Amino acid sequence: MKISFHGAARTVTGSKHIVHLNPNKKILLDCGMFQGMGKDTLSLNEEFGFEPKEISYVILSHAHIDHVGLLPKLVNEGFQGKIYCTKATAALAEILLRDSAHIQEMDAKFANKVRANQGKPPVTPLYNTQDAIRVFPLFTPLSFREWHTIDDQVQLMYTDAGHIIGSACVHLKLKENGKTVSLTFSGDIGRYGDDILKSPETFPQADYIIMESTYGNKLHPRALPPADQLLTQIETACLHKKGKLIIPAFSVGRTQELLYALNQLELENRLPKLSYYVDSPMSIATTEVVKQFPELFNSRVQEVLKKDEDPFDFKGLHMIEDVEESKALNFKKEPCVIISASGMAEAGRIKHHIANNIEDGRNTILIVGYCEPQSLGGRLRNGAQEVSIFGQEFKVNADVVVIESLSAHGDYDDMSQWLACQDAREVKKLFLVHGEYEVQQEFAAKLQRKGFKDVMIPAQHQEVGMGNLD
Repeated sequence: MKISFHGAARTVTGSKHIVHLNPNKKILLDCGMFQGMGKDTLSLNEEFGFEPKEISYVILSHAHIDHVGLLPKLVNEGFQGKIYCTKATAALAEILLRDSAHIQEMDAKFANKVRANQGKPPVTPLYNTQDAIRVFPLFTPLSFREWHTIDDQVQLMYTDAGHIIGSACVHLKLKENGKTVSLTFSGDIGRYGDDILKSPETFPQADYIIMESTYGNKLHPRALPPADQLLTQIETACLHKKGKLIIPAFSVGRTQELLYALNQLELENRLPKLSYYVDSPMSIATTEVVKQFPELFNSRVQEVLKKDEDPFDFKGLHMIEDVEESKALNFKKEPCVIISASGMAEAGRIKHHIANNIEDGRNTILIVGYCEPQSLGGRLRNGAQEVSIFGQEFKVNADVVVIESLSAHGDYDDMSQWLACQDAREVKKLFLVHGEYEVQQEFAAKLQRKGFKDVMIPAQHQEVGMGNLD
């Protein structure tokens, strides 16, 4: 028995880990796309580092693109097995994968116009819409908190991870040579006391743990509630500076959190009378999916639902799907709030909004989540004075504000609380993934002081034996 790591290894995106069982069973945990890695992004996504046709089946933690985004490529290159996930993950993944395929098709079309003028051969997208559609019949939804027998060697249970709707921690009972080993894969760990979702759940004792570490050396500010922080930025940008508040936000999770906070302000009669735009067809579609799973909301939202049937809607909200309507926002002079994907500002309509508003000092760009350092969002949050967008240089005259407390990723305290149900002496090895290497080194030292003696930070494509299975 061994594990190999093919993504999110000493970096944050591209989650892909393989559990190898004798004689030739290979279980792929997540199949994510690398994002925001600069010039290396394409090459990282082109090569899996393993043979897709040799994968027995896939187990997904949740529906973010850096965890599911290469499923169409996996299927296109020979994978034919089942893809296990929660029901909400399956519903969201269908929307995200269609959108990802469309973006790649459009990007390739644009690039090939340029390449044709340069006499260069055309490029092809990683996958197309038909490749994405071929994934959907393979989704096999499973319930939470119940052991499911996958085959004679594998049992699987999901517990709520509290990260996005349907997100789950993966728990496996693995049999080999007459012995049983328990393995837990955290996926992305959410936050305790989230405004919308339930907190991450406790889980059975594990022998081995694969754990995310995005904020392993940080504590999110215990500041004002999200609605109050958002109100401050609206008042500053739109009421005082008479400008626009531009918010890059992931379509799944962050957009719904923002809408919920704005709805709360309206219920409290504190929402400024402005126009609020969600300019992302995918964000609109995923918000509708989120509404289909109210049983996954926490008790506070359940109470809100008793008096407000739609906690993501409010006066002044405009959902923009049409391309021409989206372009028209660039010519609006009056103050407004624009929420658009993607969260790292690496693709989608948000890049156009930033390009059209970044040089106007009246405007504010509000970063509300993690961004890879090389991504446009990452460069802005790190204080860049000038950025390149669509090959053109722009001066950063708009204010750039970061709100860390809106992150859907748990911080050091949250991750420590998630681990608190485990007896560290019983954990044979803990692997840290999904984090920047310097952060992981700090987190590993903290975990060792907590009693987790064998903490490893695997490198890309590294293969690790599980050792003695007693």
